[in-house]
Amino acid sequence: MIPLLVFYIHVVAVAAGFTRRWQEEGLAEGLLAVFFMALIFFVGWSMASFLMKLLLSAGEAHAVLNRDSASLLLLTAGEAVFYAFYLKGEGPSPPGEGERA
Repeated sequence: MIPLLVFYIHVVAVAAGFTRRWQEEGLAEGLLAVFFMALIFFVGWSMASFLMKLLLSAGEAHAVLNRDSASLLLLTAGEAVFYAFYLKGEGPSPPGEGERA
């Protein structure tokens, strides 16, 4: 159940990233955002799986939280921090900022 929720969160995030970039910059930027998020997801998942193999042995698998579920949760937490800093600089500028006197 955890992997299903994590994948659903990622599908929603990719759709939101595509839509935001598409509306601001155009179709090419929207597609680049999708490819960038997919790259971060796949590379991050393999790194998180490697870490979970080091931390959890195969015998420690539980019914709800096994190594795969734990690696996906670690990946999602890492991505949340990364995207929070990555998207932090983007946004509407306050009124009056950027105007030259």
